[in-house]
Amino acid sequence: MEPLRPKRLQPGDTVAIAAPSGPAPLERHHELRAAVAVIEDLGFRARVTPLVESGDRHFWRAAAPEVQAAELNGLLVDPEVRAIIAFNGGNGTTAYLDRIDYEAVRRDPKPLLGYSDITALHLALHSQTGLVGFHADLAHGFSGVHWPQSPERHAAIRDLVFGLLTGKIDDVSLPAENAWETWKPGKAAGRLVGGLLDRIINVQASPYAFAPETWDGAVFFWEDVGRNLGHVWNQLHVLRMQGVFDRVSAMVVGIPLDVAIPDEAPGGPVSVREVVLDVLGDYRFPILAGVDFGHTGPNLPMPIGTRAEVDATARTLRLLESPVD
Repeated sequence: MEPLRPKRLQPGDTVAIAAPSGPAPLERHHELRAAVAVIEDLGFRARVTPLVESGDRHFWRAAAPEVQAAELNGLLVDPEVRAIIAFNGGNGTTAYLDRIDYEAVRRDPKPLLGYSDITALHLALHSQTGLVGFHADLAHGFSGVHWPQSPERHAAIRDLVFGLLTGKIDDVSLPAENAWETWKPGKAAGRLVGGLLDRIINVQASPYAFAPETWDGAVFFWEDVGRNLGHVWNQLHVLRMQGVFDRVSAMVVGIPLDVAIPDEAPGGPVSVREVVLDVLGDYRFPILAGVDFGHTGPNLPMPIGTRAEVDATARTLRLLESPVD
């Protein structure tokens, strides 16, 4: 399926801060206010949805699946809303993939921003409509309060993301903050596909899985959070058995958080690098790792469906085209 690029943002457009996943608890509304200020300083109108404003929760989520789906669908059909940013991640989006108004997305594609649990929405929307998903910071990340990095890095990532959203930036090398690593050398180009590994597996097991050809020549990117490395190892093997690694042109590994085997495990500690290379065996595609996206933001934007070039030898990653129309 060809990528469906959302319309570029224009000055004065409305950007909605929504709760498609976890809640926006009242004790974190200082982050919400800061995010609103950033959006307005950039020349857009910020709209806070009722689920965010209320701070309500249903178990670990902002609301029941049908309520969250209704809020998201309302934003998708609202002509005034030109972009949607999730306030928070969590664990809930997979539950309502079957309630999304995919036809509304085809009629009026608009960018959805977020990472972590938002991966499931990005992938389902892409598989069903081709929508380019903005795997990027959540609203609390744009606040400048959530991540401990320098204000300069926040400003650089914010300007990069909104430069892409407005079409002012297209072909661009993504700026490294950490030292990126070559796990397998080489150079390749293809469309970005990926996100949180656990949600990729969820979607691939659902009716909203990618058609196999979606992976052809793709640059597969992933990260994960708070899980035993054995789970990561098993899920990478699931993708291997599905033939994903026979099709992709490159892999980009983000910065997993709290993903490790404890030091006291039998045989001693094992690294993410060792696990990945153990799964991939003799696959020869390049692997670039330690790239600045995941649960240790600010997140570099990884627009799903957009062509990118990976040079794992030179440790560079470049977007080759605009993700917006």
